[in-house]
Amino acid sequence: MSNPTLNRQFGKLPPTGSTADAGINTPPTPVVMGADDAMTIGGTASKTSFLLILVLAAGAWGWGLVEPELGPVSIPGWWFAVLIGAIAVAVVTAFRPQIAVFTGPVYAVGMGTVIGSISHIYDAQFEGIVLQALMATASVFLVMLVLFVTRTIRVTEKLRGIIIGATVGIMVFYLASIVLSLFGTSIPLVWEGGAVGIGFSLFIVAIAAFNLMLDFDLIERGVTARAPKHMEWFGAFALMVTIVWLYIEILRLISKIRD
Repeated sequence: MSNPTLNRQFGKLPPTGSTADAGINTPPTPVVMGADDAMTIGGTASKTSFLLILVLAAGAWGWGLVEPELGPVSIPGWWFAVLIGAIAVAVVTAFRPQIAVFTGPVYAVGMGTVIGSISHIYDAQFEGIVLQALMATASVFLVMLVLFVTRTIRVTEKLRGIIIGATVGIMVFYLASIVLSLFGTSIPLVWEGGAVGIGFSLFIVAIAAFNLMLDFDLIERGVTARAPKHMEWFGAFALMVTIVWLYIEILRLISKIRD
């Protein structure tokens, strides 16, 4: 999930168009900064594209690491190890954004391998579901980007607080579900394909989509405040995390609908 990491770095930046003397702290950047030293939208976009290419390439590799067509297949042990490693890299990057130029690609390869293998398992059960999920993810991304650029939806402090609060709540819920699963217990209905399960997944997808809106806003604010160049990698990393999360949730939603 992306915005908790971005908010840690950009949360105190002034809104786009505000003045620097509004009593809000800005990142520790030089007073005079050349165009090549400051964060830009184009630079962040190019780095996001690079990381997503790595995710797709690693996903293709991860796809070939499992063979669900040959019969029932369980999630391999290395899958959990790589997933935990990717999460650890994300946590470290959240506290050290200047290393995102190194940890961003590492996370992309690790998480790409994870979602590639799990996507193959889903596709073996629901043929064509991966293509549907990819198209839906791209569509949601474009819609949220248009809504942000046209200011159809404005990211206010109230909206930001609601989305961040909901995101943290989802993280706590997932952690609780993992702990319960270790004791052989699961939360009923929400993981199933009934109305409750589908409604729950729709809610998660909506929150993930609005996290994209927060990412766009926070990156724009970073550019306006002339954040250091390395923050392009951090912004790209955070945006990529949201896109990956959105894809996983859409994949789960479609599987519930088709079940």
